[in-house]
Amino acid sequence: MARDFNAIVIGAGQAGPPLAGRLTAAGKTVAVIERKLVGGTCVNYGCIPTKTLVASAHTAHVARRAADFGIGTGDVTVDISKVKARKDRIMLDDRHGLESWLEGMDGATLIRGHARFERPHQIRVDDEVLTAPRIFLNVGGRATVPDVPGLADVDYLTNVGILDLDVLPEHLVVLGGSYIALEFAQMYRRFGARVSVVERGPRLTAREDEDVSAAIKDILTGEGIDVHLDATGMRVVKHDTGSGFDLYPRDGADPISGSHLLVATGRRPNTDDLGLDVAGVATDGHGYIKTDDQLRTNVDGIWAMGDCNGKGAFTHTSYNDFEIVAANLLDDDPRRVSDRVSTYALYIDPPLGRAGMSVDEVRKSGRRALVATRPMTQVGRAVEKGETQGFMKVVVDAETEQILGAAILGVGGDEVIQDILDVMTAKLPYTAISRTMHIHPTVSELVPTLLQGLEPLT
Repeated sequence: MARDFNAIVIGAGQAGPPLAGRLTAAGKTVAVIERKLVGGTCVNYGCIPTKTLVASAHTAHVARRAADFGIGTGDVTVDISKVKARKDRIMLDDRHGLESWLEGMDGATLIRGHARFERPHQIRVDDEVLTAPRIFLNVGGRATVPDVPGLADVDYLTNVGILDLDVLPEHLVVLGGSYIALEFAQMYRRFGARVSVVERGPRLTAREDEDVSAAIKDILTGEGIDVHLDATGMRVVKHDTGSGFDLYPRDGADPISGSHLLVATGRRPNTDDLGLDVAGVATDGHGYIKTDDQLRTNVDGIWAMGDCNGKGAFTHTSYNDFEIVAANLLDDDPRRVSDRVSTYALYIDPPLGRAGMSVDEVRKSGRRALVATRPMTQVGRAVEKGETQGFMKVVVDAETEQILGAAILGVGGDEVIQDILDVMTAKLPYTAISRTMHIHPTVSELVPTLLQGLEPLT
């Protein structure tokens, strides 16, 4: 006998639980199905635990630089077990809070288990069958593992397994040169490990402009991280002792001998074991669920939110997906995915805040544009804090005077980028910032000066 609900939410990540809250507040009965951990990637393996670790690593880094500020300290040591305990406490508090909210939500039923479609609006969870006219997929994603010879022979880590480490690696080798890889690389270097980053491509953070990639590399190598690029022929050989390995970046290259290996080369959606074919839900060649501008799939009454739809792999994009779905369903407010401005941050220290198009993307589009760049050494607040690495860059449409994109690599970059993002979303001209008086001394105050120095993009 099937249990009937007004709606079924599969996955309790960042979009599912708040949607359940809106639906139950509207008088609907909702089943929330979670096969593993409530909170999804962000709470359990992503933003919450990793940024907690980043904070510990930053504290160790600042402590080691105390003499630069006229402060005397003894030897700075890092107790990894205590760092992990702090991370676990914060992460578990967050997860338990979300679980308590869902379990106490009137009209909602939290069901543990793996969901699979039996029909377009019928779901099986173990021995139980559930039906609903509306089904929302929020199933997230997981790490991909590249086909590297010998990799399967070693006990490599992903972004999940490395969070369980309570010992300091002697030499952490990080496979990958993008956001997750670089955050862990800098973090563990600051904890005291030797760290090497191995990237298949010619530069780090390939989606960024070349000057941004180069500055990021300089920041990391300046802290003693070894960066190996153009690793086009990687292979791994396990040591005969059973502990450690050699990673060869390419044929003829010297081996990189490591104690721990982190694989951070990308992610894939958790859509391969949902029975989507049975339901008739279409996916693309990478397994992402195809949706329209309001996140509806090709099957009436089925939506896809979060990492599984390929429209953004961040907590903020997932939560915005919820807001778009709820606005269209419950508020008679026709919001669309295409209305939002792409934005994200890389949480190395200093962080990179990004919004909109890169300069490379603007140049390839062929439109007339203006660009401006200013180093963080010109920011009084950064100088006062002793954190002058990085720069600000913005690109503007020469005809509409609207901001097309920006990159802020430097102290507070993840916060300052919001000033630019808000103006972009409002479709205001760049003068909305350049003629605004900002507080001194702040990092944000350089943004008007930056925009006053626009020059034609060549």
